[in-house]
Amino acid sequence: MNKSLTKFPTSLLLLISLLSLSACNQMTAFQAVTETAGAGDVYRADSKVNALIPAGATIEKLAGGFAFTEGPVWHQRLKHLMFSDLRSNAIHLWDEENGLRTFMDPVFEGESDSSSVGSNGLNINSESLLILLEHGNRRVSRQERDGSITTLADNYQGKRLNSPNDSAWHSDGSLYFTDPPYGLARLEDDPARELDFNGIYRLHPDGQLDLLESGQSRPNGIAFSPDEKTLYVANSDGAKMGWMAYDVMDDGSLGDGRVFVDANNQNETGAADGLKVDINGNLFASGPGGVWIIDSDGNHLGTIKPEEVPANVAWGDDGSTLYMTARTGLYRIRLSTSGVIP
Repeated sequence: MNKSLTKFPTSLLLLISLLSLSACNQMTAFQAVTETAGAGDVYRADSKVNALIPAGATIEKLAGGFAFTEGPVWHQRLKHLMFSDLRSNAIHLWDEENGLRTFMDPVFEGESDSSSVGSNGLNINSESLLILLEHGNRRVSRQERDGSITTLADNYQGKRLNSPNDSAWHSDGSLYFTDPPYGLARLEDDPARELDFNGIYRLHPDGQLDLLESGQSRPNGIAFSPDEKTLYVANSDGAKMGWMAYDVMDDGSLGDGRVFVDANNQNETGAADGLKVDINGNLFASGPGGVWIIDSDGNHLGTIKPEEVPANVAWGDDGSTLYMTARTGLYRIRLSTSGVIP
């Protein structure tokens, strides 16, 4: 041992060692970084995000020229992505082999003062049939195999729904969905509005419709945790923007909501909108600036930022590709995690 060190008390030597170790840790602490990633950027805010977004991940732009893209869903049986062009009143398909095709045009055939009259969120049921959340028709509907449309829900206690927006399946076959006013030209002040709240609903397999929550100001994107004990609901209200979490009771009802992540301090363009959850419980949630990655404790791990701000996301391919509908374009990124495809 260096004889000069023996002059110091053992306790002081231990303190010096701890301080040196702390300094080394600070020098090697994770530094937040924004990386160029093809058609956009990836913001890594926490080292945990590296297990979800691989090094060198690339955002690809697949198609463009739309009015406002929304509601993507991967059709597992037919192996293509389906998504809404809400303001062009159409639904499109995209796959690697055939590229872009139009599936339904128009979706809504009536008269409306609103510019957002097409479908918003899309989903696929257990029989591989398309579920539409329609703004213009103010309903949740199903396309049958012969192409006809069946209304699943268009009113609550005799009053028309506002404009169903997004949905998530529960394992018992119930469809949970949100009903903000975005399909109405004057939103809450529209004379055609019949309900005085923006609801979160549960549509049972037998057609029964339950109102689960009426106090959230602008419920939007919706997804369950992997164990279905928590329901996450985006709130796109500019004054109360962020993500809410609700405990799911044994009977399928919801406990009191709590603020999961508050995004009111953000200056970037975009709102809390569509979201999905991966198999480990991480949220991939459209928000200010891009798709926020949030762990189950509410920590913001990073943001996927395509060239345009996304409104919604979907798992596709083998479950590890995240498709993003972003304003006038369709984008994707391949991840190191995956999610369940309906």
